[in-house]
Amino acid sequence: MKKLVGYITASLPNNNFTVDLAYSMKEAGVDMLELGIPFSDPVADGPVIEKANLIALNNGFKLKDLFEISSKIAKDIDTLWMGYMNPFYHFGIEKFLQKADEFGISGTVIPDLPYEMAQNFEVLFKKYNKSNICFVAPTDSEERIKQIATNAQKFIYMVAYTGITGNGQKEDLSQIIQNVRKYSNTPLYIGFGVDEKTCKEKIIGVDGVIVGSAFVKHIIDDSLSSNEKIKKISSIVKEIKEKINE
Repeated sequence: MKKLVGYITASLPNNNFTVDLAYSMKEAGVDMLELGIPFSDPVADGPVIEKANLIALNNGFKLKDLFEISSKIAKDIDTLWMGYMNPFYHFGIEKFLQKADEFGISGTVIPDLPYEMAQNFEVLFKKYNKSNICFVAPTDSEERIKQIATNAQKFIYMVAYTGITGNGQKEDLSQIIQNVRKYSNTPLYIGFGVDEKTCKEKIIGVDGVIVGSAFVKHIIDDSLSSNEKIKKISSIVKEIKEKINE
C-alpha cells in the first residue's frame, strides 16, 4: 500500500480547526501528518504555504499552539513537526525533542538543516527516539545519496525538482531513485508539486507521496466555511490515496 503524507499549517485559522482537520484527513486516508510550524521566511515553500505561514503568524501563532494541537492529535495520528531551523534553535533542539516525546510526535522535517549539520544533533534524536527526515534532491551526487540514504530513518524525502513547493516542474528522477534503492531499504516518498492531478505520475517508483500546497490552498480560501474546507481537503485526500494505489 502506497503511503500519503499530508502537510497542514498549524493553528490556521485556529487550534480547534487544525485538530478537526487532522482527524478528518486521517479518516480519509492520510497515513502521516506533517504539522507545519509557521515561520516568517519558509525558504523551501511556495507562495501558498508562505501565505499560510504569514497569516498564522499575524493571527498570533505561538509554539504553545503547536504543543496544544500536538497533545490532541499525536496519540492517534503519526505526526511529524515540519519547520525551519530558527524556531528549533531559539527554543532549543533538546527542549523540542522533550516536547515531542511528551506528546508522541514521531520526528521532525527541517528543510534548511543540511544532512551534514543534522549530524551534530544525531545523539539527541537517538536519545529521544525521534526521526529527523533526510532529503535527497536531483542535484545530489551518488556519493552524497549513499551517505544520506544509509542513515535515513522512517522515510527519505525525495524532492521532485530543484525549487520550491507547489510548483509544477518535472525532472527525470529515475537515476536518483535507483541510487537511493542501491543503498537503503528505507521507504522513499516524493514531495514538491504533488496534488490530485500529478500523484499517479509522481508515485511511480516510490513508496509514497507528500502533499502540502494542494491542501493548504483550501485552508486559506476565504470563500469556504470551516466545514467546507475540511470536506474539500478530506475529499482530495481520499482521491489521492485511491489514485496512488490503483
